[in-house]
Amino acid sequence: MNNKGVNPNIVGFVLISLIVLFFAVVPIHIDIGAPEVLATNATEQASKHTLRNREFANVSYTQQSEQVLEYTLSTIIGQTPPMAFIGVGGDIDGQINPTLTANVGDKIKLTVINGDPVLHDLKIDEFNVNTGELVEDGQTVVVEFVVDKPGEFEYYCSVVGHRDIGMHGKLRVVGEVVVGNREELYGSQPPTTTQNQPEPIQPAAENARIIVRNPADVPPPVGDRGPANIRVDMTTLEVTGFLADGTTFNYFTFDGTVPGPMLRVRVGDTIEFHLKNDATSIFPHSIDLHSVTGQGGGAVYTQTLPGGETSFTFKALNPGLYVYHCATASIPHHISSGMYGLILVEPTGGLPPVDREFYVMQGDIYTSHEYGTQGHQEFNMAHMRDERADYLVFNGAVGGLTSPEYALRANVGETVRIYFGVGGPNYTSSFHVIGEIFDRVYAEGSITSQPLTDIQTTLVPTGGAVIVEFKVDVPGTYILVDHSLSRLERGLVGYLIVEGEPQPDIYHSNVVGEESGH
Repeated sequence: MNNKGVNPNIVGFVLISLIVLFFAVVPIHIDIGAPEVLATNATEQASKHTLRNREFANVSYTQQSEQVLEYTLSTIIGQTPPMAFIGVGGDIDGQINPTLTANVGDKIKLTVINGDPVLHDLKIDEFNVNTGELVEDGQTVVVEFVVDKPGEFEYYCSVVGHRDIGMHGKLRVVGEVVVGNREELYGSQPPTTTQNQPEPIQPAAENARIIVRNPADVPPPVGDRGPANIRVDMTTLEVTGFLADGTTFNYFTFDGTVPGPMLRVRVGDTIEFHLKNDATSIFPHSIDLHSVTGQGGGAVYTQTLPGGETSFTFKALNPGLYVYHCATASIPHHISSGMYGLILVEPTGGLPPVDREFYVMQGDIYTSHEYGTQGHQEFNMAHMRDERADYLVFNGAVGGLTSPEYALRANVGETVRIYFGVGGPNYTSSFHVIGEIFDRVYAEGSITSQPLTDIQTTLVPTGGAVIVEFKVDVPGTYILVDHSLSRLERGLVGYLIVEGEPQPDIYHSNVVGEESGH
């Protein structure tokens, strides 16, 4: 009999068949490394609001029994990062935004303490964890939930701006989930969808107030007096105000208006500055005055909690017109919400007298819904980061300087001086008064340099200021704009109403048009 060799194709076919059969009968296992740190018992706190999540069906855990892990986190501010969670007790004690670890199937008992009188919360989206609002100093909430899937998840504070400046950490869940088949692993979860539309807007707030600062609210000139000791008291207030007709917004303010009060001193004055944060506030606030020579412009001394008061002293060394603003993180959020103003440091002998002085500032606002949507607009952090302003305003509100109460007013033949600044936080301004020419422009707020003359439009940077002066020769309504004119259509407009006899030798027409772009 002849011996014949085994056909290699048959051997390969048999081996492949055995491998396929093996994977068909053996369950799929997902293995992730062992945990790095396990929680230890932490101090239990008083009020207990328990949240339990639902266990997924058709999933079994490899643990012999469920473990209960306890963690305690407290909020902390004024460190690095500016706002954070800090571990209390056990292996995470003293750690900033510690990584919490658990095995699949464990129950976590999480105690969250508000370590300051500022609004906070804690959420973990994947496990439906939400502590609710923590407002009072020392307020404590306990949440319990089962971690039913492996992965790395984020816990965070959802209060606007807090997550962005540091209030977030990781929950790392490790272990093995046994799933009956691939369809249960990959096909049992609901399809993900992209949420492109914002939540429906809430009705406009009934308790809203007018936050527009009257542009005529300018302190009197200092005159030719010598240096003096000056005390300034200012209060930060969080108020709900009218952003536009039928639209409200949550403003942060100095003394309840946007902008805050204009301050007026002279070079050589010593200013004792006191900042109070109203007890109704839910955010800390501070002030940075660009006229201050010293670290932080005052901000390092004035980080003020709700209900608190801080103070510092500075000497006004340089004359000029300067911006001030809140310098508490998230700084652009606080500025955009209205926390800015101007301080004028007059030179020795003061400024030349004029007939009318006005105080105007420009700001950009970022909202949950597009411009013109009626209801209560919420602040939108993503729009601010992308520098996509929904509203641009003079003195805090859409058309705020167009009403009979807040329009600028002068008479023919008078000289007008406007102290103009840009709070921002992001947009510069091409400041222009339609139908007028600036006789003198103190560029960048410098009043010791020679002014520019006969200027049509002046560029003002974010966080900068300018003084413009001009004589009004012809009666009429003059429109204040940023000459990036699409911004007019997002709220940025004001009126200067000039009364008096017509001046046909300067300006006249035999035909008056029925329509005008201005």
